[in-house]
Amino acid sequence: MEKLKAALSFGGLLAASDIDLLAASFKLREVKAGTYIEELHEVASEILFVESGVGVDASGNDITKHFIKEHQFFANLESYYTKQPATEAIQTVIASKIYTIAFSAFERYFQSIPNLYVYFKTLSEASLLQKIKDNDFLNYGDAKTKYLELLRRYPAIVQQVPQQYIASYLKITPQSLSRIRRELA
Repeated sequence: MEKLKAALSFGGLLAASDIDLLAASFKLREVKAGTYIEELHEVASEILFVESGVGVDASGNDITKHFIKEHQFFANLESYYTKQPATEAIQTVIASKIYTIAFSAFERYFQSIPNLYVYFKTLSEASLLQKIKDNDFLNYGDAKTKYLELLRRYPAIVQQVPQQYIASYLKITPQSLSRIRRELA
């Protein structure tokens, strides 16, 4: 719960009492590796916070598009706002502790917590900018360059996540990733 509260204090926008109120509304889920925490073809209904562990945002073809890292929020805003089924599933790749809150409960707090909307908008924009930066390095350079950049940016991901997810994220084969790792060892 302390990591969730620390994340909610990001930017100093929310009062301590508001952080306590919000944090109490999240529910803890401890899940095993391979658990789907958001299903493909269902309308998104929750905001997630990963306290520990790693999740992947994957398409129906098991292509890893995004890692949801420790101390990070995630919400499928497109599915939620359009009320259309999600085209991507969220799955844990290692055992994880995840806090969830229903979008509807979170939005009710917009009325009573003065800076919550600004906080949510700030987090959404920061997440979008990070995805753009990640997309830049994923689309340019050879496989080794992409792996080295991933290692530089997210060393914990490289150490924790099974090889097939990293290879998929980098758009290379697991064999290529093994070769690159051997060369660097």
